[in-house]
Amino acid sequence: MEKSKKIKLFIGLFYLILVGVFLFIFFSKFSLEEIMSYDFIKNNRDYFFELRKSNLILLAIFFVLFTIIWVLAGGFGSPVAIFAGFIFGKWFGVLFVALGLSIGATILYVFANYFLKDYIKEKFLAKFQNLEKKFKDSEFFYLLIYRFIGGIPFAISNVLPCIFNVKILNFFFATIIGIIPSLFLICSIGSGIEKIIDKNIKAPGYLEIITAKEIYLPLLLFICLVVITIFFRKIFYKNK
Repeated sequence: MEKSKKIKLFIGLFYLILVGVFLFIFFSKFSLEEIMSYDFIKNNRDYFFELRKSNLILLAIFFVLFTIIWVLAGGFGSPVAIFAGFIFGKWFGVLFVALGLSIGATILYVFANYFLKDYIKEKFLAKFQNLEKKFKDSEFFYLLIYRFIGGIPFAISNVLPCIFNVKILNFFFATIIGIIPSLFLICSIGSGIEKIIDKNIKAPGYLEIITAKEIYLPLLLFICLVVITIFFRKIFYKNK
């Protein structure tokens, strides 16, 4: 077996074990039905809010570390962004989740750049070769656009730039700036859900949630952002 295939197999097994251990620990304490219940969400909201009041820094550090592990396990940004908005509000939430996602993404990039570059080039260079000149002309600018428009699964988008040998600092700062617009809107939705729960003792209906201005305004803006990024993707990834 080739070295690159062995490394790929090892990483795949590592991710599966990591995710499996996390899920086992989590679901050994909570059932799926329990965590989806309104009472569970509301009660844990109160717990996290008390913890936030007593020690915001400790909770923020824990959340950033959790987000880094989430990224290393192959997770994407939306679930943790909603959770961040729910617990910290949209302003602090977007700060903490963007930091955690960017650090996790950078760790993956560095790892891939040292150990998986040949394999990634073999798999993706032909498809994304048109980007090579763009990154050489203005590395940070095109990395910023690359992060802003998305369109590629988060785990893959974290390792793909190693094809173009981008600088680590450029990767980190382009990532944290580029993902903030979408994360802010998702955090706003999470913050809106928290406000709805705060107003309702009993579980609100889906229609009541969707029609609440705390939800539909950021949701509409997020949809508009997705439409805009789809348009720019066609230009950015276009083969000349």
